[in-house]
Amino acid sequence: MDWLVVVGILLFFVGLMLSIALHEIGHLVPAKLFGIKVTQYMVGFGRTVWSRRRGDTEYGIKAVPLGGFIRMIGMFPPEPGGDPNRLRKASTGPIQALVEDARRAASEEIQPGDEGRVFYRKAWWKKLIVMLGGPAMNVILALMLAAGVLMTFGNPERPVLAPTVSQVSECVIPASEERATCEPTDVPAPAAEAGFQPGDQIVSFNGQPVTSWEQVSAEIRAAGAGTARVGVERDGQQITLTPDLALAERPTLDSTVDDPQYSEVGFLGVMPIVSGYEKEDVGGVLAWSGNFIVRVGEAMAGIPERMGNVWDASFGGAERDPDTPVSIVGAGRIGGEIVSELEGAHRVVTFIMLLATFNMAIAIFNLIPLLPLDGGHAAGAIWEGIKRGFARVARRPAPRPVDVAKGLPIAYGVAFVLIGMAVLLIYADIVNPIRLFG
Repeated sequence: MDWLVVVGILLFFVGLMLSIALHEIGHLVPAKLFGIKVTQYMVGFGRTVWSRRRGDTEYGIKAVPLGGFIRMIGMFPPEPGGDPNRLRKASTGPIQALVEDARRAASEEIQPGDEGRVFYRKAWWKKLIVMLGGPAMNVILALMLAAGVLMTFGNPERPVLAPTVSQVSECVIPASEERATCEPTDVPAPAAEAGFQPGDQIVSFNGQPVTSWEQVSAEIRAAGAGTARVGVERDGQQITLTPDLALAERPTLDSTVDDPQYSEVGFLGVMPIVSGYEKEDVGGVLAWSGNFIVRVGEAMAGIPERMGNVWDASFGGAERDPDTPVSIVGAGRIGGEIVSELEGAHRVVTFIMLLATFNMAIAIFNLIPLLPLDGGHAAGAIWEGIKRGFARVARRPAPRPVDVAKGLPIAYGVAFVLIGMAVLLIYADIVNPIRLFG
């Protein structure tokens, strides 16, 4: 394996662990500010590799780097009508037993003097802030990483094209056919027949000076079919080439991916170089960020549908769709490919944007309103706020804290599904991984 691939995998692993650590800090800081007792702050799961205690909290790293957690006391309230300091015998019903076992474990963490530091007794809005703090930290980190790229390197989606030839087409292919390989019936491209070469800088078209690719493209399209005089600078000397432009089917200027439109315009058959990318100001970053959140959200919403392709790619020999989700293993491989295959600033920028995308995905995933995710606890806090607001308006006694322990059976089911998906994705990323560069 290329040593750069290993470096990329390790760098992505470190970046992901830092993202997880910051996610948990997003929970830890508001919890401590609101007086909630936090007994553990851990990055990873399983056996503890290293830990130190500071005050009430044990800070540490665990052996399995697949997540992290903080442990707050009193996550679940005592049973309705029960004494917080007494526990009844477990029910014989399996579902009720799960709830009572979790409630018992939560109550055993509460020591004398901790009654005012339990999570469930805090105001609903404080609980909401604590549970949203982790996803909010990932959103902030994702947008800061992306903003750093957009405002310094430039927007990778808005390349600046220069009137210098990077590639010469061999033939004329109608745009609607969506292919890149020439067929025997295709006519040769005018640029290839006229002798254009990569590196030629186009300086004039039909006697008119041009300084940008946009000018060159507009002149070629408007010229239609026929002979044109194109001035180029090659190896420090200016020469004139006389291609016979062809009429070819190309996308119109207002064509989109969802609504492709074509028209026959003049065609030369050269591709420009990318000289850089347009830098964004604060307004541009905000606009880009909104679209970024929507795109990642849509991708996350499509995960269940795409898991079928992951199964087929794993066990049926099907080709892996590059738009399917990946596990931490697949993400690490992608990070390795980026470091190994790309060069210079493109390597750094693509890697940073990969981390930004994963942070946004972590945030959106955790906001799903199902236990054991942050969104499930946040939903419970919001529901408690609604109930308390209604009781205040109706002049009724304040309701008890929402008992999210009742949702634990669903939480176990969700956890089972998530573990199954994770195992399938890890297996797929080993036997049939997504490859960015072939």
